[in-house]
Amino acid sequence: MSGLYIHIPFCKQACSYCDFYFVTRHQQKQNFVDELLREIRSKKDSRFTHEAVRTIYFGGGTPSLLSPQQVEDILQAIDETFEVALEEITLEMNPDDVSREYLAGLKSAGINRASMGVQSFDADLLDFMHRAHTSDEALRCLEILAVSDFEVFTTDLIYGNPKQSLDMLERDIDTLLQFNPPHISAYSLTVEPRTRLGKQVELGRIAPPEDDVVADHFDLVVEKLAEAGIQQYEVSNYAKPGSEAVHNSSYWSHENYLGLGPAAHSFWWDEDLETAHRWSNKPDLNHYLESGWTSPHDKEKLRLPTLAEERLMLGLRTAKGITLEELKQRYEFTFSPKQKAYLQQMEKQGKVETGERVRLTKQGLKIADAILLDLVTAA
Repeated sequence: MSGLYIHIPFCKQACSYCDFYFVTRHQQKQNFVDELLREIRSKKDSRFTHEAVRTIYFGGGTPSLLSPQQVEDILQAIDETFEVALEEITLEMNPDDVSREYLAGLKSAGINRASMGVQSFDADLLDFMHRAHTSDEALRCLEILAVSDFEVFTTDLIYGNPKQSLDMLERDIDTLLQFNPPHISAYSLTVEPRTRLGKQVELGRIAPPEDDVVADHFDLVVEKLAEAGIQQYEVSNYAKPGSEAVHNSSYWSHENYLGLGPAAHSFWWDEDLETAHRWSNKPDLNHYLESGWTSPHDKEKLRLPTLAEERLMLGLRTAKGITLEELKQRYEFTFSPKQKAYLQQMEKQGKVETGERVRLTKQGLKIADAILLDLVTAA
């Protein structure tokens, strides 16, 4: 198995743009951990323990609302249940939760990669995003992280915010680079319909920036990070050589993974390697606490044509792309004449490179979603 994803559903408050499942009441936190331990232990001697776990990712929600002891208890249960050959154990953190003592506790518990949700250092943007932390807390957490025992960490940035200028974004990037991060995830702000931001846009109170403005932001991120030796290896992810995220890379490669906790998703190949299944736990903490995880939610059987399309879209979002051999051997897929013609057209425009491997260029990655949609529908 490539990895385990553990969804921690607690947050201090709702960020304006976030549509992940979370709750802001924390009274059930220990009950949740106890139920999570039961879910983990229920997998013992199951088909999910036949492959070694390589990565563990604590996402949310806000995993840094757990204590180091709770994290250690979770990791201990995993060690007792699964075969483990761990390369990477990541925990997402919010800057306002971080202290020297907390980081030391997490490191002692077994976490070896910190993911810091900075998003911006600009006070007005943080207020717009309805983040719980301040600009000073963002700076302080990175200062603490820089002198901690964590050698591997990543930070998040969000660009393409309404009224965010290129100068504002450049200041954010320059500030972040002072801390020499080995990995950065930089996301364009997405307006999701069931969020506070989505409602404001729907009511006409907020106007998202134009596409050309977001494209300029993207170019600035790619350029500034490349100058610092931090190369784009996926549409939204940048790393120094050797610091790429192992866990997320496994998602993009279509490897097996198991999700634990409310709203967590799983993907698993069947033994025939011609079909796979995807399912999730229901996004409902109370349902989860009543052992609702015993009944898969939204279970879907995926056949090779669907899997091929999905792998193509995942692979082409990465800088290395995907080989024609993998598409043919693993998915029995070859491009149709219309798709080949489209790829040739994109290659002439400098957005795609073809051959034994198909990949998007830097210009192609900038409009990856549009290219992928056109490519898939060209079939």
